[in-house]
Amino acid sequence: MLQFAKKTLLAFIVLIALPLGGRAAIYWSEDGPRSWRTADWSSAGLLPPAARHKPAMVRIYSARTGRWKGIFATHSWIVIKEAGARRFDRYDKVGWGRPVRRNSYPPDGRWYSNWPEQVFAADGAAAARLIPKIRKGIKAYPYTERGDYRLWPGPNSNTFVAAVLAAVPEIHTALPPTALGKDFPHDGRWIGLTPSRTGFRFSLGGYLGLTVGWVEGLEINVLGLVVGIDVRRPGIKLPGFGRIGV
Repeated sequence: MLQFAKKTLLAFIVLIALPLGGRAAIYWSEDGPRSWRTADWSSAGLLPPAARHKPAMVRIYSARTGRWKGIFATHSWIVIKEAGARRFDRYDKVGWGRPVRRNSYPPDGRWYSNWPEQVFAADGAAAARLIPKIRKGIKAYPYTERGDYRLWPGPNSNTFVAAVLAAVPEIHTALPPTALGKDFPHDGRWIGLTPSRTGFRFSLGGYLGLTVGWVEGLEINVLGLVVGIDVRRPGIKLPGFGRIGV
């Protein structure tokens, strides 16, 4: 028993504490904004003007959150545009007011001055097929009332996007391991399929969990922090740094 405890403590230090410490050191060395008032929320210029781009589009973005939360967490959102539409629709979940917001920020905007990472992209006919299902998934999301946001372990912004991914498994992608809250059981089930339906997941209320899937890889969730490996696209997943690999 003592040997098991020692090995568990060593694994925690190597796989969780050290990566978080390294990411914290990077955060404190950066000269980023320390409040939402001084942050840059403008467009990162990732999307073309909607009125000039006729085909349908779907994008999922994720970006580092602000202040100390940025050490280990990212914020995710969904962007869609029907064919011929003159604007994009962006959907986020936030922590104030009615949580699910539409077009509160530029579709490809920076988040707390942090550059968005493109998690998923579809265009043309493929995007057009996904959009009705995405809208249905957004409408079916259960945590939409005031007070239905909890930073940790969820439901939060990443729980919202993960729920839409589960409603549209054809998207066939996974949120970054730094999307804290993605493993919160939004459907109330602690055991079930992964959002891509290529494996299974177990989640003890978002505090502790295991995910095994072809798209999601192998992920161990400890208090929302993810350690794992990606087989489909070889790489490792570490708290704070996210996925490192191909």
